[in-house]
Amino acid sequence: MRIYFEGSTNQIRSMTAGSLKLKPGMTPHAPHEHPEEEFMVVTEGSGEIFVDGKTTAVAAGSMMYCAANKLHGIKNTGKTPLLFYFYKWKA
Repeated sequence: MRIYFEGSTNQIRSMTAGSLKLKPGMTPHAPHEHPEEEFMVVTEGSGEIFVDGKTTAVAAGSMMYCAANKLHGIKNTGKTPLLFYFYKWKA
């Protein structure tokens, strides 16, 4: 995992931007929730994203939005690494 930015901005109280590369079959953790809204952008590989009870197949070019305090997660279901970038914030 890489964190590129963590802190506040002129308009956002708390912002985190980073990336994570998952090996085939891996997930970073069990589905979870947090007080920040979040976007995930998949740039390599394929997998599944789970958001608030719905699972969606994703591949390079897919984007997920998750509202605050909603259960969500990601899993690499492909045969190659899955790279995604995430951006989460509290206004």
